[in-house]
Amino acid sequence: MVRTNNHLVIMAGGVGSRFWPMSTAERPKQFIDVLGCGKTLLQLTVERFGQLIAPENIWVVTNQKYMDIVREQLPEMPVQNILCEPCRRNTAPCIAYVSWRIKAKDPKANIVVTPSDHIVMNVQEFQRVINNCMEFTSNSDAIVTLGMKPTRPETGYGYIQGDLSASSLRNKSIFRVESFREKPDLETAQKYIKKNNYFWNAGIFIWNVSTIVNAFRIYQPKIAKIFEGMLPVYGTPEEQEVINEKFPQCENISVDYAIMEKAEEIFVCPADFGWSDLGTWGSLQTQSKRDLYGNACIGDNISLFETHNCIIHATQEKKVVVQGLDGYIVAENDNTLLICKLSEEQCIKQFSGEEK
Repeated sequence: MVRTNNHLVIMAGGVGSRFWPMSTAERPKQFIDVLGCGKTLLQLTVERFGQLIAPENIWVVTNQKYMDIVREQLPEMPVQNILCEPCRRNTAPCIAYVSWRIKAKDPKANIVVTPSDHIVMNVQEFQRVINNCMEFTSNSDAIVTLGMKPTRPETGYGYIQGDLSASSLRNKSIFRVESFREKPDLETAQKYIKKNNYFWNAGIFIWNVSTIVNAFRIYQPKIAKIFEGMLPVYGTPEEQEVINEKFPQCENISVDYAIMEKAEEIFVCPADFGWSDLGTWGSLQTQSKRDLYGNACIGDNISLFETHNCIIHATQEKKVVVQGLDGYIVAENDNTLLICKLSEEQCIKQFSGEEK
């Protein structure tokens, strides 16, 4: 159900090129068709919120160099809703900027913040969870984060420890957060999944605009002062010029460190809707449909023989034949071919130019 005060913020400024050669620093993974479905991850993100958020209330925060790509992929989006960061300053300044910008337009806004490069397999369940959380935050000072029910001892995600004995009085499916945990080693991750109150931190947040603005005022007053001082220029032709001057003054800090680990009214909503942040080729293989031999093929012209546990991504009009491989990545894009062991895909960084 679309409510006029519901807003969506999509963070789309990342420069990761982990899906090289498909993704590069010039066109990161959020702007490519990773799944071979004809839509980019950014477009899929907007699509799954379609029944919850009116188009005029969708905001994208990105780097200036990606502005044209966002406009190309989301032509229906009002251009004034694409906010451009002049430099990278992590998620806290990004969220602060768009929060004050939205508050200037809609002081009663209820906001969901999401990355642009994740996938969701069960969209209907996702929409139910988001709607449930937005109803909870619309008339409270609570901050809600989604906690994904873990399916394996994953060391690549941070974890949220929930207090399942302390659900909200207003919503029995939302619980107080006991603590946030850093990405664990394998032994610690194995301990987490044996318990029922540890969840993957998906980096999806829900709050009303007054709550998050006040949280910045209390816990990050320097950042708050910068964006509070810009109130006269929001929505004017001068906004970008002032942002270019002021944004680099912000501390480089994540919203987890800046707000989430400090605020008191923090809740987690456990969820299970087939989520992945698609951080690696291995995660794409796990989320894709596989044949009887464990192979995931994305592309229409791929033939496999005596091949097992591979991910093959070749969506351009070339015939690809693979024989005798086990546990490999095979990816082709724009005359570049990658063949790499899945177990050693961290080596891709040295070829892709991805920033560490």
